[in-house]
Amino acid sequence: MSTTSRRRWPMIALVIIAACGCLALAWWQWTRFESNSGSFQNLGYALQWPFFAGFCVYAYRKFVRYEEAPPAPSDTSRTQIPEGLLPQRPATSSPAVDDDPALREYNSYLAELARNDQDRQDRTTA
Repeated sequence: MSTTSRRRWPMIALVIIAACGCLALAWWQWTRFESNSGSFQNLGYALQWPFFAGFCVYAYRKFVRYEEAPPAPSDTSRTQIPEGLLPQRPATSSPAVDDDPALREYNSYLAELARNDQDRQDRTTA
């Protein structure tokens, strides 16, 4: 027995339960519409629920059709973007010269911390 036919009965049961549930909700909304406190919103829901039940059946049939004969794969080749179609990024200026002594001192401090950290990571511990 194939896995497709083994999964078919639970799927059919699920579709029947879902469609019956939608139709039961439609009946409930219809009785609410006919009651004294009913409104046109209940009528709208009563007319809407059968469409949901129909969609459950439609989705199951589409699923079975795709399972038996999957749709042909579409052409997923990538296309080249023509040159000049996208806006160009602004060119970055050259890095600033280290004229600030505080910045040079801070950068050397960071370099020393990185060296110390690298030395600690190179050690092996038992």
